[in-house]
Amino acid sequence: MDKEKLINVLEAILFASGKEVEIDFLLEKLQISRVAFEKALKSLQDKYSGDCGINVIKFKNKLQFATNPKYIDDVAEVLNPIREKELTKAMLETLSIIAYKQPITRLEIEEIRGVDCTYAVQTLSKMNMIEVVGKKDAVGKPLLFGTTDEFLKRFSLSDLSDLPSFESLTDRIQTIATPGGDSQLFDMKSNENINFEETSPKEEIPEFLRGEDVDVIE
Repeated sequence: MDKEKLINVLEAILFASGKEVEIDFLLEKLQISRVAFEKALKSLQDKYSGDCGINVIKFKNKLQFATNPKYIDDVAEVLNPIREKELTKAMLETLSIIAYKQPITRLEIEEIRGVDCTYAVQTLSKMNMIEVVGKKDAVGKPLLFGTTDEFLKRFSLSDLSDLPSFESLTDRIQTIATPGGDSQLFDMKSNENINFEETSPKEEIPEFLRGEDVDVIE
């Protein structure tokens, strides 16, 4: 397959898929070399760059079309994709801590924030921003949480090694928060808690969190 055709084929596959596609799967099915693939991918990334409304993102050996971050506010105004489930102040703080401290237990998050985080962890899990990545070798075998591929895609990261400074990540997270928020976030560098207040409603501990050494929330 010549380079121009391969570029067009990759473009068509990513468009039709609507979600991430494994690079190794593409190499196998298209019967192409990695060298040929990388050259075609570079051309495709050049095409969808700059002010283009669509970008080609690469993460964890996967490819996907994604909205250019420059236009996230305009897209949100029309499609409102994630604000259907607003990221509250508590969720933003919890997500930031997990991103930089993972793997981490819910109780360890609560030690940092100083408030109950059951609702925030539950909701972030439902939104597929975090997931259970194991159990800690400690009394009660508490669950360990980490960020997901969805988190990487949302913030245009190839993998966790590309995490920006805490301040930069905070800016990106704020773009999908409810406008007008007055969130004071945890300072990872100083390990200080800054006037955190739980703003989310209390719920019964969900089934996937049971088994941790916690009390049922009234």
